[in-house]
Amino acid sequence: MTAFVSNQQIVVAARRNLTQAAWDYLVGGADSETTLRRNRLAFDRVAFEPRILVDVSNVDPSTTLLGTKLLIPVILAPIGSMQQLAADGAIASARGASDFGTILTLGQTTQPPLEDVAASCDGAKVFQMYVMGDLAWAEALLGRVRKAGFTALCVNVDTPYHSHRDRSLLNSPEAPRRGEGARAGPNYLASLTWDTLDRIREMAGLPFILKGVTSAKDAAIAVGRGIETIWVSNHGGRQLDHARGTLDVLPEIVRAVGGRAKIILDGGIQRGSDVVKALALGGDAVAIGKLQGWGAAAAGAEGVTRVLEILESEMRMTMALLGVRSVDQLSPEYVCAAEPVTPPHEMSAWVNLPEGRLL
Repeated sequence: MTAFVSNQQIVVAARRNLTQAAWDYLVGGADSETTLRRNRLAFDRVAFEPRILVDVSNVDPSTTLLGTKLLIPVILAPIGSMQQLAADGAIASARGASDFGTILTLGQTTQPPLEDVAASCDGAKVFQMYVMGDLAWAEALLGRVRKAGFTALCVNVDTPYHSHRDRSLLNSPEAPRRGEGARAGPNYLASLTWDTLDRIREMAGLPFILKGVTSAKDAAIAVGRGIETIWVSNHGGRQLDHARGTLDVLPEIVRAVGGRAKIILDGGIQRGSDVVKALALGGDAVAIGKLQGWGAAAAGAEGVTRVLEILESEMRMTMALLGVRSVDQLSPEYVCAAEPVTPPHEMSAWVNLPEGRLL
């Protein structure tokens, strides 16, 4: 795995290994992919303001989240169809996260079954739920989650309906069209409310994460109802098109939360420097989806671990050059607004890609 010295190489290897349908599923966004690009553009609009003559002979990028010590503040986001990306599905991500020293968030709709993923390694794991049934359905699922040893529950709330994703629809006719007859009976995702969420939280009896928050108003409601972890996410630009980038909304959400909850952010993260920017603007950790998927597609669990190792190396170097020894020293004082210099897209942080952009 040390043959991969940049995550750019992992992206290229993943492209060789994936069918067009699987590739489009991983890298695409909703409709015009404007939200996807704004996620990346938000990071490109932020520049660093380094401090000099600081002793950075020892740089520690570790942190603690949900009671788990993380080597770096990067966890794995849920991916709904890991079985399209790696032969062993979500087990590749689980083992890669465990071997590196971070948390897997297991998507409910991925394979193999949650019990198999939980038993595959000893690392901390969060279960991500889509509310696709009534409270009796939720109670049965949560019983399995607790029995399997998951350490927290994450409920995704930004998918009342599945979006149109033109890249998959047009380029991969064999890909499933999830909006066409995908559900029989009531659409529980569309009828989910704060009150239902409270019932599920109480029923779960686990540390709780609310995923899909992009509004300061919703973040304020969430912490007012006792939610202790907010996940700032627009589903990687795969749901509502023409939304703002997650890093753009982060400062507003940080102010609304006022230190009453931990904040996780995903969307557009491609390098260790992106992690540092998110932490400087008030996030406590970030989550990676596409990078995780590329790593798994390139080399299974070892590929996922290598993605994280490269992010760690990039993050350590960025912190040292910024004049920061630990993540708790990061603050808005180390960043400022700047003009972007490259057109944003899902792999625009790697300017040396052989074709500029893999399609």
